[in-house]
Amino acid sequence: MSFHKEPKNDTQHQNHLDGATKILNSDLQEEASRAGLDNTLQNWIQDIKDANNPEFHQIVTDLQDLKAHFGSGTLDKSIIKRLLNRLGENTVKAAVFAENPNTAERVTKLGEALLAASKGVQSNETTPAQDLAEDSAANK
Repeated sequence: MSFHKEPKNDTQHQNHLDGATKILNSDLQEEASRAGLDNTLQNWIQDIKDANNPEFHQIVTDLQDLKAHFGSGTLDKSIIKRLLNRLGENTVKAAVFAENPNTAERVTKLGEALLAASKGVQSNETTPAQDLAEDSAANK
């Protein structure tokens, strides 16, 4: 007798995709300080691994790198920008593998949100301390 997890249904995948897209459309730096981003990335990584498609290997690798980077406490914007851009390109391409049209549409939207987020990340012209000081000053 073998035990295995029930496969996730399309609705669960679509909810994870919607959650990831929502985070990307908000303030990523603010989201990075919350546990929600880590959980969202972990769900996303697991969903892609569950698909068991070798075409998704780079996406999984980049997501794991992004998750580790956000968890490190030291944010290098050039790394984040590069990872988000490559994730966006590969996610848009991955939409063709979705069997459900609603899932395919969400995958495409997520890829577009990743690309937009990568364009929104500024280069490392300031230090994290300067960024924090600027953020603090802006919130006063």
